[in-house]
Amino acid sequence: MKRVYVNEEWCLGCHLCEYNCAFANSGLKDMADALKGKNIFPRIHVEGDEKISYAVSCRHCEDPLCIKSCIAGAISKVDGIVTVDRSKCVGCMTCILVCPYGALALGEEGTMQKCELCAKNSCGEPACVTGCPNKAIVFEDRG
Repeated sequence: MKRVYVNEEWCLGCHLCEYNCAFANSGLKDMADALKGKNIFPRIHVEGDEKISYAVSCRHCEDPLCIKSCIAGAISKVDGIVTVDRSKCVGCMTCILVCPYGALALGEEGTMQKCELCAKNSCGEPACVTGCPNKAIVFEDRG
C-alpha cells in the first residue's frame, strides 16, 4: 500500500505541506478563502529545529493502537487507510496518547483528525506531497 514518507534531509521546514493539507481538506475552491486570516487544522505537522525538520503524519499501521483505544468506535481501517468518523468521536484524546507517531490531533470542532491520504477529497496524490516544493514528502509503496 502506498503511504506518505518524509525524507528529512530534504525538508526545509517551510510548513507548506500543512497549508496544502488544510486547504485540500477545507472543501473550498480558493486557497485564500480557505486559509487567509484563519487558524488552520492540518492533518500533517512539521516538527524539528534549526538543524533538522520533518513532517509527521499517520503511518496507517498494520495493527493500529488508535483503533484499539478508541472508546467510541470512531476509528476504523478501510482499504488499508485508518480513518476517523468525526460524527462518532467524543474528543477523549485517548488515540493521541497511544499513537507512537503523534499523528492525531484535535480538529476545529474538537474531534480527532488525522491524515487519510486525501482519499475523500479527490486529490489523487495527497496534497502535502504535491505541495512540497523540495519533494521531501513522497507517496510510495516501500513494501
